[in-house]
Amino acid sequence: DELFASAATRLEQLLAEGVCAIEIKSGYGLALAHERKQLRVARRLGQAYGVTVRTTFLGAHALPPEYAGRSSDYTDLVCQEMLPALAAEGLVDAVDVFCERIAFTLAETERVFQAAKALGIAVKLHAEQLSDMGGAQLAARYGALSCDHIEHLSDEGIAAMKQAGTVAVLLPGAYYTLRDTQLPPITALRAAGVPMAVSTDHNPGTSPALSLLLMANMACTLFRLTVPEALAGITTHAARALGLQDSHGMIAAGRPANFVLWPFA
Repeated sequence: DELFASAATRLEQLLAEGVCAIEIKSGYGLALAHERKQLRVARRLGQAYGVTVRTTFLGAHALPPEYAGRSSDYTDLVCQEMLPALAAEGLVDAVDVFCERIAFTLAETERVFQAAKALGIAVKLHAEQLSDMGGAQLAARYGALSCDHIEHLSDEGIAAMKQAGTVAVLLPGAYYTLRDTQLPPITALRAAGVPMAVSTDHNPGTSPALSLLLMANMACTLFRLTVPEALAGITTHAARALGLQDSHGMIAAGRPANFVLWPFA
């Protein structure tokens, strides 16, 4: 109840800006009971507010202290116990991994992807945030919905994402908060025709921002997106990054009326 109340306050701020669909990731509990609690609250928020909520299980976000130096053992826990239990409860729409030298290796990431695939669950990836690990290519091989961060994305990664239809999710809030200097390869992504979504990446450590409109602004000012690209990034391409492209992201006949009208008086 406490988690729901605090999350509801944040969700209301997003709704006030016109957000009609939201992704909520776990990954801050790193134990089955805590991950389950986060995902249950995410489902409850969607029911209480009538907003589309997509849940992402990010159990492979970091190593809990008791698994220090034993990342392979923790990956086994994620794949063999946590993910199957949460999926059986209908709490998981997608699975994410933080693939980075300070987090999980390519091999460990692939084990999580294989477990998700066996359960029929879509995957996505924290890819190439701090270095080029080749995570984007791996994610593309598994038909990932998205690769997030991608500041260090290579040409090979871009080509793989293009072929797989994987969305590049830009996170200018994290770039700004971390004082990063490595820009995502926007020009190359644009030239390749890889769809670029824009997200708040709202989290207490690296992007404590709750304004999607601010993120659209920062995508233009920091990453040099055009205004039409930024608008597509928080609508059409954002929907695709959540696997919602058939129902969300554009106003068209036969689609749900997910839009907000603002007066310009």
